Amino acid sequence: MSNLRLRFPPSPTGKIHVGNIRTALFNWIWARKNNGDLVLRLEDTDAARSTREFEDFIIKELNWLGLDVDEGVGVGGDYGPYRQSERKDIYDKYINQLLEDEKAYKCYCSQVELDKMRDEQKEAGEIPHYDGRCRDAEDKDIEDYVVRFKMPFENEKIVVDDLIRGEVEFNSEEFDDFVIKKSDGMATYNFAVVIDDALMKISQVIRGEDHLSNTPKQIMIYKALGFDLPKFAHLPLILDENKAKLKKRSDDDAVYVGEFRRKGYLPEALFNFLALLGWSPGDQEEIMDKDEIVKKFDLTRVNKSGAVFDIEKLNWMNNQYIQSMDLNRLYDLSIPYLIEAGYIDSKDDIDEERLLKILDLTRDGLDYLEQLSSETELFFTEFEFEDIEAAKEEINDPEVKNVLNGLIKELNALEDFSSDNIKVVFNKVRKDTGVGGRKFYHPLRVALTGRSSGPDLVSFSEIMGKEEIINRLNKSLELITS
Repeated sequence: MSNLRLRFPPSPTGKIHVGNIRTALFNWIWARKNNGDLVLRLEDTDAARSTREFEDFIIKELNWLGLDVDEGVGVGGDYGPYRQSERKDIYDKYINQLLEDEKAYKCYCSQVELDKMRDEQKEAGEIPHYDGRCRDAEDKDIEDYVVRFKMPFENEKIVVDDLIRGEVEFNSEEFDDFVIKKSDGMATYNFAVVIDDALMKISQVIRGEDHLSNTPKQIMIYKALGFDLPKFAHLPLILDENKAKLKKRSDDDAVYVGEFRRKGYLPEALFNFLALLGWSPGDQEEIMDKDEIVKKFDLTRVNKSGAVFDIEKLNWMNNQYIQSMDLNRLYDLSIPYLIEAGYIDSKDDIDEERLLKILDLTRDGLDYLEQLSSETELFFTEFEFEDIEAAKEEINDPEVKNVLNGLIKELNALEDFSSDNIKVVFNKVRKDTGVGGRKFYHPLRVALTGRSSGPDLVSFSEIMGKEEIINRLNKSLELITS
């Protein structure tokens, strides 16, 4: 597909939501699939809420996920400026053109007048709408006005030719004369987005389903100004576990991309997961790298129905990536979490070989890296029994005492305290004492870790070292004699 130009135009009014980043991701994939260009444009006309800090957040998360753009904010290009706040003169030019062509008009209605009009419509059983009372009004020497676009009075069919949904029909009578320029002089979203897309030569608009209801208005502006229509594709909504629309704002930051980064989800795992929110490659494969996703992706395979954001599936997928990732990379990523947990003071305060073994042993239990604090706690904290009374009951058994004493004797004799040799000792003591299965391993786990569940005991013992393991076995025996 030649000359494909796509855009991602977020508003820098808050942290970036997974729904927004999924839109960016689909645009990025489709651009890369077709050797097209992806433009980053910022819709920052909400001066009260838009900040450069939030702009930086957006760019940071895009970069973290590997969603590089070809043009736009931070990159430059031939169709700037790429911030809407810097394009007011451009919007004014086209608003004035519509006014001159009598396809738009100034509306002088006050908010009080508009509220009264809508209240009267409600009382009459009508759907509240602007009734066009200023359509033919003469220009007034009043600065406080808005500009409205003239929708056709006649029953005109507006067709959205959607790449995902097919033809979606609207009737012009469903829409009143909507505002295209606010009283503060700034263009509204529906107007600015058309001007930006047309002048930046955007050929396809891929965005969320929640924008579908805006599309007929935008099509009318395209036609009024003589611009070519882009192709539209409206992605399914992302739903929560109750199949309600995933909220953009909540009491916590759970739906923001930065929260997934902070908790230690891997960017490639989140990329993979988000790519499957509303799209399927048509086979059973779920773990795919970027190149494979780009190769398989097709807009025609994007679903029309909403996609549930299943956190358990994301956790599973992230775990798969953690288990298969390069151990040295996991080592580097783990340092901040171990420092935050108080287990180490700095990267210099580490036995690298020991930590690599710890990470290799514990990573299969990690859904995300923030869990390192709990998964590795046994290796960095003083030995203690999680439930001392339960431990006493577990260990205070003649056969268990024989096992622990046998292990102390045999492990003491080991010169090479390696996992292979430790495993040989475990098997020998099992055979010598005749104690096998759960009665061997469960009390032994309590004796070595103080807990009823945890990592593989052979590997754990090697990491902790001969002296520490024998001390723990002795401490466990002392527990039942104290």
